[in-house]
Amino acid sequence: MSRLSPLLAFVVVGMLSACDASKGGHKGAPPSDRSAAADSLADAALPLSSDTLRPAVITDTLPGDSDDPAIWVNADDATESVVLGTDKGDSTGGVYVVDLQGHIDRRRSVTPLKRMNNVDVEYGFRFGAGATDIAVATERNRRAIRVFSLPEMKAIDGGGISVFNGAESRAPMGIALYKRPRDGQVFAIVGGKSGPRLGYLAQYALTAANGTVIGTLVREFGAYSGRKEIEAIAVDDALGYVYYSDEGVGVRKYHADADSGSTELALFATTGVREDHEGLAVYQRDATTGYLVLSDQGANRIQIFPREGSGGNPHAHPVLAVIPVVAQQTDGLDVTSQSLGTAFPSGMLAMMSNRGAFHFYRWESVQAAIDKVRSGR
Repeated sequence: MSRLSPLLAFVVVGMLSACDASKGGHKGAPPSDRSAAADSLADAALPLSSDTLRPAVITDTLPGDSDDPAIWVNADDATESVVLGTDKGDSTGGVYVVDLQGHIDRRRSVTPLKRMNNVDVEYGFRFGAGATDIAVATERNRRAIRVFSLPEMKAIDGGGISVFNGAESRAPMGIALYKRPRDGQVFAIVGGKSGPRLGYLAQYALTAANGTVIGTLVREFGAYSGRKEIEAIAVDDALGYVYYSDEGVGVRKYHADADSGSTELALFATTGVREDHEGLAVYQRDATTGYLVLSDQGANRIQIFPREGSGGNPHAHPVLAVIPVVAQQTDGLDVTSQSLGTAFPSGMLAMMSNRGAFHFYRWESVQAAIDKVRSGR
């Protein structure tokens, strides 16, 4: 795969990204209306890596339809960290626990559940007299979210928390957790199969009462193009932003704290993505810098954007690098910058692949690809 010279790539990408950085951006033409020439032009404007990223680990194959991973880092022993992966099969559905070697832990995996879509984790959730790490996943066919304590994956939700008032048309798909820094309150931000043009996402405050987690709706927010659906959601706890993929349109950005308002802050990645915008995750280099990682599903690659913004504008997110990967037709992905031991010393990128498994990439490999693009080598 060829790429432009660094100078030309910078100029063209800057021109294409200028409107993405502003509030609202532009939506472009639907994928069905775009010609092959337009796709080629958009790809040519991206700073592409010629090297395909290869995984360090390909996991055991799930029995049904793999969808979304979430990395849980074990604070006591990082080598005992796991990846939670959803299987959205109608009869095989569940949340599977996978170790760093790629093997499924059947004892802790939770099955059968009814068409699981996305999953996320949060640390230090107040529960009873203490705190526990939690995993929260969407159980689409029951129109509920499920809450499990980590690492044992014990259900602590009384059988599930109903969302969207149980509306069948808004069956939950995407989810991300937000822990508000000022008080430690944890929220679940949920996206559905469909929804209104405004107020597509629902945000629930999660609290514990009598040994059970309950959810209280605090706001509905977020624009929706109406084209496809919104599944991938990611939250930057430290900086207080939520990002979500409006599939076929772009990535939208809002404040994660309901008290900060519901005005759209950015719409980016509106060009150069084939078919659907899918998995999203935040890689933290330090307290304020890092990357936003997006699955460019139809092209079997990831796109990288600056977490901190660009040119002094925290809401400008021009593409930095586009990296082909072995994973195919990726829906969900997750990243961590924390060391997971000698196998993943600088963290991990976990990606769903359509063979029913997940791929684990060493972050060093991802960073090397980013550096190669940015240096023009």
